[in-house]
Amino acid sequence: MAEDLDKARKRLEDEYGQVRRHLGKIRSALDDVEKAGPEDDLEHLLDELEHRVKEVRTGGLIGSGAKGHHRALEDYRKIKG
Repeated sequence: MAEDLDKARKRLEDEYGQVRRHLGKIRSALDDVEKAGPEDDLEHLLDELEHRVKEVRTGGLIGSGAKGHHRALEDYRKIKG
């Protein structure tokens, strides 16, 4: 049980780290929206922000994003009891 708990904890920490590292993409896109002026295409900038948020949430093409963290957290809690 302790070995399973250790594996689950490691997976949880890995997934958490991935999500935290990718939050910079959201911050960058949000900065672009905040810096925009009246002559900038706000719709495009907001679409880009939405795309980045979705990418971090779902993981995009390769990763599992926050959904992967959610699953890892559920597994960890189940094993921990």
